[in-house]
Order: sequence, then C-alpha cells, then structure tokens
Amino acid sequence: MKSDCRLATILAHAGIKSDEATGALAAPIHFSTTYQHPEFGKSTGFDYTRTKNPTRATLEKTLAAIEKADYALATSSGMSAIVLALEIFPVGAKVVAARDLYGGSFRWFNDKEKEGRFEFTYANSETDLLAAISEETDIVYLETPTNPLMIEFDIVKVAEVAHANGAKLVVDNTFYSPIYQNPITLGADIVVHSATKYLAGHNDVLAGVVITSDKAIYEKLFYNLNTTGPTLSPFDSYMLMRGLKTLKLRMEKATENAHEIVAFLKNSSAVKEVLYTGKGGMISFKVVDETKIPDIINHLEIITFAESLGGVESLITYPRTQTHADIPEDVRLSYGLTNDLLRLSIGIEDVEDLIEDLKNALEG
Repeated sequence: MKSDCRLATILAHAGIKSDEATGALAAPIHFSTTYQHPEFGKSTGFDYTRTKNPTRATLEKTLAAIEKADYALATSSGMSAIVLALEIFPVGAKVVAARDLYGGSFRWFNDKEKEGRFEFTYANSETDLLAAISEETDIVYLETPTNPLMIEFDIVKVAEVAHANGAKLVVDNTFYSPIYQNPITLGADIVVHSATKYLAGHNDVLAGVVITSDKAIYEKLFYNLNTTGPTLSPFDSYMLMRGLKTLKLRMEKATENAHEIVAFLKNSSAVKEVLYTGKGGMISFKVVDETKIPDIINHLEIITFAESLGGVESLITYPRTQTHADIPEDVRLSYGLTNDLLRLSIGIEDVEDLIEDLKNALEG
C-alpha cells in the first residue's frame, strides 16, 4: 500500500497483501509458537511467537499507521496495555493524572501506590492538572474524553507543560479512537487503547494496544512485553484486524446516532443532565430520580445492560455498581461521578428504535 493513503483506505486494507507467498487477500493466522532457522546463525525475523508473530506484526503495522506513529505493540487486554506503558518508568515515579478514570485503571493505580511503586497526584480539571505538573513529575496520564464524565483535555497544552518539566505524557485514546484523535501528533509520548472496544468493535475480542514514535520508549516496551509475555494471540490479532476494517464506518454511524439520542435525552423530563462531547458514541446522563435506575435498566429491550463499550450493539452501564465500583464512594462523589449517572455506548442500530427504547424505559 502507498505510504500516503488516507485513514479509510488503510483500515479497509488491513492485512491485505501481507502474504507474498500465496497472494491471500486475508492475512493468514500463524499459530506456530516456534520457527525454523534457515541455517545456523540466521533467522527469518521470527523465532518464538511471544517475541514476534507474523499475524500480530501485520496488525501492529496497521495500528501504528492509523495512529500516525512509528511503533505499536498489541497486548492481551486494555489493562495489560496500561500496565506495560507505565511499568517502563522507575520505581517511585511521580504521576499526575486526571481524577475521572476508568475504574480498572484506578484500581491498579491505587494498588501500585500502596506498594510504593508510583506516587499519584489527581486533578479534577485541566487547570488543576496543569498546575500539578512540576519538575518532579515523571508521567502525566490522561483519558480524553474521560470515563464517564466525558471531560476533554487539550493534549497539545498538556504535552507542552509536561515536556517543559521533563515528564512523559501517556494518553488513553479508547473513547475517540484514531477516527477522532491522534494523540501522538498532538504531543503524547505513549498512547494506549483498550482495543476490546472501538478498534475491534464487535464485543468478541479482548485486546490492548501501546503506541509510540519514540524509539527508546519502544525498545523498553518491547523488552518488557517479551519478558513478561502479555502478547495478543494470533487468532485475536486476526480478529482485531478484521474489526479495524469497519472502524471508520462504525464510529461515524455511532456518532450520527448519538447526536439524535442526545437531543432526545435533553428534552426528556426524566433526565436532568447530559454529558456528550459531540464526537463518538459515548454518552453519560443523569436522571432526575436515581431510585428509578433499576426500573429504567430493566425496561430496556434493545439497549443491553452490560459492561464494556464500543461494539456494534448499544449498551448501558451503571458505573456505580459496574465499571467504577472499585472507586470509593466519597472519592467518586467528590469529582461528580454521582449515583444518578448512567453511561451509554451507542451502537449502529436504527436510531429510532434506540430512542423509542429509551423513551419507554425513562418515561413509560
């Protein structure tokens, strides 16, 4: 493929022409765990599949291209990607992070801080976060938009302040995906994804991605990945590649649906606040009467009550008891993650069916 192809073309052609021996259109799945050396002292570039696998390598080439970066590593889950990204920093590293985070990230951060592995400072806003960065800061960590309050951060501005103080910027780009945001081009040093979500897109693959254009960072990431082994399997690498082919179409349809659903929610007497950035399929909203949340959830017929996000099917999540249950209630309430909040991941269904489903559940 030409190196200057546009995003939709790169996605549609993921894995195509990767098998020169047969000309297979779909990328082959290489299940072999070990590879024959042509002769003593020579290698094909593949020796042992934990270190490097042809199917995973093809996927990683595509992932780097769509994030406009030089290197990508595919991991066994989104959390393993976050762990890999942060474990390259020394013991005692000081982290400034946005307070509104995925509950699983907070859980690991909290455990590591108790062990003395990292020292965290949390900020509720961009202004507070920028003020918290100092010459002692080693890492700045962002989700943008945040999960689930949908707060956006100016990556360029944060990167400038982080770099001026000698810190590295790590950005979780799961919610927007490369369709709406390329953090590397905005100054981020490392980008992570839960590829389980929008990148794979069908709720049938567990995967993560770590991306960088810094060769020294990549070499540390690769060493740790090879040493500890949380690599993505060949089959899941293929499945993720297949999901990527429709990423742009899915994201655009989810956004189109989300705009109409936001308009409905803002006019619903059962809803007091809607949190949406205008891009992507993620919407959070607060209901007038939080005691009705179990009834609202139980009356939905098309939208599924389940954890996760980013699939073709619309999901509803109650962060208090699901994705953010490990965050202490007093901490959650302090930054606005209140017990009246529900989170929607909008899929690609007919939007009229989704609105009718929400209307019956909220107002029926």
